[in-house]
Amino acid sequence: MTGPRRPTRRPRLLSVLLALGGVLSAGVSALLGNITGNLVSDLSVTALGSASLGLAALGVAASFLVEWRRRQRTPVPADDHAVPSATVNAPTLPRSGGFTGRPGQAEEVVELLDPEHAVAVVGRRGIGTSWCAIKAADLCKDRFPDGQYYLDLRRGGRALSPREVLTALARILGTTPPYSGRADDLADAADALRGQVDGRRVLLVLDNVDDPAQVRTLLPPTTRVCQLLLAGTGRLGALNGVQPYGLAEPTTKDAVEMFAVAAAGGRRPPRDDPRLDPDAETIVELCGRQPRAVTALGRQTTTHGWRHADVLHALRRAADTPPHQRVDFSPMAELVVAQDTAYHALGAEARRLWRLMALSPVPLDRPSIAALARRRPDRVAALIDELADGAFVKAETGDRYEIREPLAPYARMHLRATVPVRRRVNAQARLTRHLARRAERQVTGLTAPGPPGTDQRLPTDDPYDWFTLHQDLLLAVVKVPAGAVQALPRRVRGWWFRLAVASCGWLAHAERRDAWEDLCRTVLANPTTQQRPEIAGWAHNQLGVVLRHRHDPHGAMAELSLAVTAQGRRGTAQARMNLGLALLDLGRLDEAVAHLELSRRHRAGGDRAGQALSDLGLGAARLARGDREAAHDLLVRAANTFRSLGDSRGYAAALTNLVLVHVAMGEYLDAAQAWRAALREYETVVDPTNRAAALLNAGAALLGTAPGQADQASAWLTESLRLRAGGRADAGLGRTLLHLGDAEAARERYDLARRHWIDASAVCESVGDEEGQRAADDRLADMRSVEPTSG
Repeated sequence: MTGPRRPTRRPRLLSVLLALGGVLSAGVSALLGNITGNLVSDLSVTALGSASLGLAALGVAASFLVEWRRRQRTPVPADDHAVPSATVNAPTLPRSGGFTGRPGQAEEVVELLDPEHAVAVVGRRGIGTSWCAIKAADLCKDRFPDGQYYLDLRRGGRALSPREVLTALARILGTTPPYSGRADDLADAADALRGQVDGRRVLLVLDNVDDPAQVRTLLPPTTRVCQLLLAGTGRLGALNGVQPYGLAEPTTKDAVEMFAVAAAGGRRPPRDDPRLDPDAETIVELCGRQPRAVTALGRQTTTHGWRHADVLHALRRAADTPPHQRVDFSPMAELVVAQDTAYHALGAEARRLWRLMALSPVPLDRPSIAALARRRPDRVAALIDELADGAFVKAETGDRYEIREPLAPYARMHLRATVPVRRRVNAQARLTRHLARRAERQVTGLTAPGPPGTDQRLPTDDPYDWFTLHQDLLLAVVKVPAGAVQALPRRVRGWWFRLAVASCGWLAHAERRDAWEDLCRTVLANPTTQQRPEIAGWAHNQLGVVLRHRHDPHGAMAELSLAVTAQGRRGTAQARMNLGLALLDLGRLDEAVAHLELSRRHRAGGDRAGQALSDLGLGAARLARGDREAAHDLLVRAANTFRSLGDSRGYAAALTNLVLVHVAMGEYLDAAQAWRAALREYETVVDPTNRAAALLNAGAALLGTAPGQADQASAWLTESLRLRAGGRADAGLGRTLLHLGDAEAARERYDLARRHWIDASAVCESVGDEEGQRAADDRLADMRSVEPTSG
């Protein structure tokens, strides 16, 4: 092996300049002494001569000092034919004690060292990668008879440069260190190290590798007899020739074991065995299962005699208090936060972003993160990369990111310990405002009227539809303050309500009634709602609509009555209309008509869509009262208004009710035109409930106008029955079964018709539809009076 090249001799410029400066200063001083000799006394001349000599001596001494320091820093070149030996006092492995729990992980690392040249134990900083690597090296020390050498690549919290790493290894192994940080000098030093360990069974343990560039020049090792064992960041896994071994947080059981061992090592015996206390499991979870925090808290718990219940209460209060409320940080929580070395190793901007991301319990996309942190998107991308490299966040689908699950309570503690309440509120307001604006734009696009006949269905086949992708985030932002004991700050309140309104609009459009009801009850439970009657009225109105869709007219009437009372005269048009429809479902026709008339009267003159909705509801009520002409006029006016506005859903609903009016008036051709138009509109919207009603009316009308088309009527009624499957029994279900029996009887399938009529009679009886029950019983009686023919 050829030895390293000898360094070129460089001019000692600084030493020469200092020496020349001393001599010149002495000459100048002597010259000045001769010139001024005739003007001053002999004593002054003597003083000047002494000063010149002293100045010259000082310059010469400085030059010698600089030269000596240069020689100390310049490496001595090795002889071309000499093989240097390792230093006698080479660093050995630290003690491997303290690696509690995690059985089998160090053994797995040892097994990886068999086939691999280099193995890296990677994980979040402070997670135990160092101890795992050291313990693994200790377990396999017999395999490396020529030595195991350890080097910490972090000095005083600062990562060593590649040159410093090679210099330290050269000092350990007795080779020539690099002459500079240039790539060729680093490569020469790395070649010298390889030549020194070539053919020797040596294990180099390099700890706290923060940057792959620190060890890139050492890869790959020359032979399998010399191997590398690294411990550090997850980016080491991207190096060629390195086999990564991921080390995550310890399990809850292992973390409790760490807590118990640390508690047993305190100054006094612990009060209770943490292994037997359920509170200990929750404590270590709140600590993020971070070994440093768990062990430090275990020791202090024993030292101060803290009870586990008190520790748990303090940590929960620090982690779970709503962000807009102040909380006194306990010494226990401060201790846990102070032990997070990985957090303190981040840059200031990355720490701030991670704390603010704790405001959201669900993943955030990049625009939301930028709004939350009030930073440019390119800057946010760099900060997210830093957090991902440190295993603080993880990526989700749709380019979203969230805090890793074990660290979520840990991040909330950092948020409350570092960020003042005012800044937390500002960040929460920025996020809520961003989401509210985007949700309003999206829901406007979903519900905005379009040209008649255009497809207005939800893009359910798109996995990255905005609402589908962000539904958890929207609901979480609305629900997060629900456990608060104080009203929301003014800066957040308005955007929070607008976000709730937009979210309910989407849930109603998607017919997600469970989430819709849950969101309404969350808004009602918020202390802000108790101080704002308009918010309470809106929430009661929404909840009443949900209950009416769930075929609970009594519950709907109670909620809608509260909505009318809470909102007063202003803003009650929609609530009164919904209350009138609920009363109509209960058969209280006069009260329903009264509320619907008031709703129509309270509508603003420019609210054409609201006027059409009131006309639609009032037309249905007039039809139920038998006032067919008035119902016809109201429904035609509503249909024309909806059509002019491009509202396919409202237009189809008006046509569906017109079918019933025309059938009742004996206008079967007009009824056929109405149900054909209604079915065409329902093909472009997603509204299973009203589409089922339209199919029911169309099937009943077809049976009345063209009994020969019983097959088509049966198909429509069967589809209507399918759309109602899974819902609560109501009058619509009973009537669907009744007319489906008629269709099967027209097809001479009498056994199937009898079963449908029996089911219709039972459903109508259960929901209180006496007319439907009587019609089903009459059909069954007529069938018994004749000899049935099996179909």
